[in-house]
Amino acid sequence: MKNQIMNFEFEEFESPEDIFVYMSTMAPPMKSMLPINSYKGYIFSMIPLNPTTGDSYLLIYTKGTLNGKMLEFDMNLKKYRAVETAERADKIYFVVLTPKRNTIADAALKELEKSR
Repeated sequence: MKNQIMNFEFEEFESPEDIFVYMSTMAPPMKSMLPINSYKGYIFSMIPLNPTTGDSYLLIYTKGTLNGKMLEFDMNLKKYRAVETAERADKIYFVVLTPKRNTIADAALKELEKSR
């Protein structure tokens, strides 16, 4: 199997709320459920920059952890809270993914640490 070279670009934010605002503005209209990763001390989302080859990603991140499986985000108040179900059409919901292992995230975080 041929080794694939992956490229990462990084955009650091001050808080999870800033990432939620960023992702909320990029979400397609009427898409109210978005994934967010909480992994190895970082909160992040990886956005493919070249969806056809899958070899370039933008990692938007901040340091920290998120608890809860689903978070309701109010963009006007810039606040989030853990919820059991997505009930309101006027809110954006984030599903918190906490993988045991994520090789793409591991490669991105290694590159991020190296670039600091």
